[in-house]
Order: sequence, then structure tokens, then C-alpha cells
Amino acid sequence: MTKTDLINSIAGKSGLNKKNSEAALNAFVSSVEDALKKGDKVVLVGFGTFETRKRAARKGRNPQTKQEINIPASLAPSFKAGTSLKNEVNK
Repeated sequence: MTKTDLINSIAGKSGLNKKNSEAALNAFVSSVEDALKKGDKVVLVGFGTFETRKRAARKGRNPQTKQEINIPASLAPSFKAGTSLKNEVNK
């Protein structure tokens, strides 16, 4: 499903027009991004949790040159599905 497909689905299920559906989706994504940048979790009970996880520094290898490189530590966004979402997907 693409972003356009998701906007069309939101419009169909909510009764909003496509322009307002796109604005709502963009506001949701922006709000989640802002929360994760601050280090907060976004918990949607039954749906899931958006959070960041620390990735340790590690050594990697350039596949073309086989040269070893250092990959710095970073934060990676993650999503953990809630029980209700898991149950719906597995029906």
C-alpha cells in the first residue's frame, strides 16, 4: 500500500475528503517523528508502540573494496505491534 492508497482508504473510511485525509496523515507522521526525536514513545493501545532503540557502534565491511569501516552508534526508530493488531493480522 502506498501513501496515496492509504490516503484514499482514510478518506473512504472517515468521510473526509482526500486533501483533509492527506493533511491528517501528514500531521500524524510529523507528530510521531517529533516525539521520537525528543526520545519519547508513542503508544497507541491495541495498535502498537513507536520508539527508538540504541544501536551500538560496530565494525562493518565495504562490499566492493572489502575494506573494514567503523559504523558509529545511532538511534533507530522501531515499531512493536500491539496484541489487537497481531490478532487481526493473524485471523
